[in-house]
Amino acid sequence: MKKILDIISRIPAFNGLSDSQLEEIKNIAVNRDYKKDEFIFTEGDEGSGFYVVVEGQVKIFKLSLDGKEQILHILGPGESFGQVAVFLGRSFPANAQTIAGSRLMFFPRNAFVSMITGNPSLAMRMLAVLSMRLRQFTVQIENLSLKEVPGRLASYLVVLAQEQDNADEVTLPISKGQLASLLGTIPETLSRIFAKMGAQGLIEVRGRKIRLLDRMGLEEVSKLGKALE
Repeated sequence: MKKILDIISRIPAFNGLSDSQLEEIKNIAVNRDYKKDEFIFTEGDEGSGFYVVVEGQVKIFKLSLDGKEQILHILGPGESFGQVAVFLGRSFPANAQTIAGSRLMFFPRNAFVSMITGNPSLAMRMLAVLSMRLRQFTVQIENLSLKEVPGRLASYLVVLAQEQDNADEVTLPISKGQLASLLGTIPETLSRIFAKMGAQGLIEVRGRKIRLLDRMGLEEVSKLGKALE
């Protein structure tokens, strides 16, 4: 029981809440385990609740009419998804599928809305999480619409380095195929850009490990939104 409370207390949306509030949240949480590549929900399903990743990874994505996948978010431990549909009482606007075997916490809509109604501090935290997700989505749209693929990749690597303690070598948390979808391109194009950046001395690629040889050069590509001449 203590372990579940510890997990909940480390989730950004619930961090800092009192023990009694955390206990309330624990009482409505439902643990769910998923295998790799298992669907959690599909676009159009009823928004019956939202989820928090405890272990593993989940991708949120849309499918075009011809079946092309566009990844919107890659989520890891502590991150939540599905809140918008829950609070609006609508269906899910995208698909959610595991990338690896995952354990999730599910929070039923009716029970959570009832609890949050009398808990302004929790409501404000949920609002902060949704605002941050909106900002991330806005940045992603800006990258896809205003930057060429090299600029998108450079931006991704710079941010990833910051997330991984400003390391000179980063480890891709997803496959290169999934990264291509996240950046709005195809694997063949992404491979060519990795090779070109390597030839320019910006990076060195070793599987999922990427050495950032020229951090300033990468940041310049990110700002320009296109490859260096």
